[in-house]
Amino acid sequence: MSVTGHAAFAANMKASSDVSNGADNFYKSDKVTLQKVTFKNQYQMNVVGNLFVPKTFDRSKAHPALVVSHPMGAVKEQSANLYATKMAEQGFVTLAIDLPGWGESDGPRNLVSPEMYAEAFSAAVDFLGTQSFVDRRCIGAIGICGSGSFVISAAKIDPRMKAIATVSMYDMGAVNRHALQKSQTLAQRKASIAAAAEQRYVEFQGGEIAVAGGTDLALTADTHPIQREFFDFYRTPRGEFTPAGASPQRTTKPTVASNVKFMNFYPFNDIETISPRPLLFISGDHAHSKEFSEDAYRRAAEPKELVWVRGAGHVDLYDRVNLIPWDKLTAFFGRHLAQTVAL
Repeated sequence: MSVTGHAAFAANMKASSDVSNGADNFYKSDKVTLQKVTFKNQYQMNVVGNLFVPKTFDRSKAHPALVVSHPMGAVKEQSANLYATKMAEQGFVTLAIDLPGWGESDGPRNLVSPEMYAEAFSAAVDFLGTQSFVDRRCIGAIGICGSGSFVISAAKIDPRMKAIATVSMYDMGAVNRHALQKSQTLAQRKASIAAAAEQRYVEFQGGEIAVAGGTDLALTADTHPIQREFFDFYRTPRGEFTPAGASPQRTTKPTVASNVKFMNFYPFNDIETISPRPLLFISGDHAHSKEFSEDAYRRAAEPKELVWVRGAGHVDLYDRVNLIPWDKLTAFFGRHLAQTVAL
């Protein structure tokens, strides 16, 4: 998810012309098997995911599992598959999912629906917890970027998620209400809400569905550094992926009329009620989004941990495999899911 027009944050961006260094978004492993799966959520919509299983796996035993979801506006092939593959290499059953409205999952294309996004995590737990080779007492979740806020929302009302990690988290409610560092005025917020409301008339009468935000389609001399960071992932071979039947012109871009639903999204309210289940927040210390991990950590109750990845920006932790703290994630889930079994 990108936010433009905040020149004050240019100084926080890494002074590097090669932010793709070390990126491996489409990483494949000969240590795991991949199976596409489809399952229903409570709305009877299909959620599509990629199930990763270690090749050394003993299906006669029940194993710990993880749900992984992609950045806002992305699809499972962008970052989520990478995390799921790497964690499967560590012995976890992992499931990378497409959120409703994105990728291969059902739902109107590019629709914003925070409630359905959170429900997708719970539906993924339904699926994993009913597999004979998964220990339903040992299911955790990872949310990347915007999915960090969606998994928090889901975990508050679904105690089956026993340990939760977020990476480069965006609070999609706060960033839409206030923009980064609260740089959007109330008047600006009301103007965007009014424009979205007017767009509903257009679409109700059969007009074209408008999309906006997301990642720019081309760079100019005036492109903001944050947009350049997202462009380097979403609009280059580093991370570009267009699902079958989708338009490259619309990838990452939510619909104008639905995006205002984020204004009513407050994922960190009552975050302390997730305790005593543990929370792990991971962010780059150069990330333009780090304010959201800091806010969530401040509000959360113990046990909680905030990990800064030195030298990393926001998008770096999507796919730069040498920066992502795999050991920390493995230790976090290994420790806390094992403790769940012992209880």
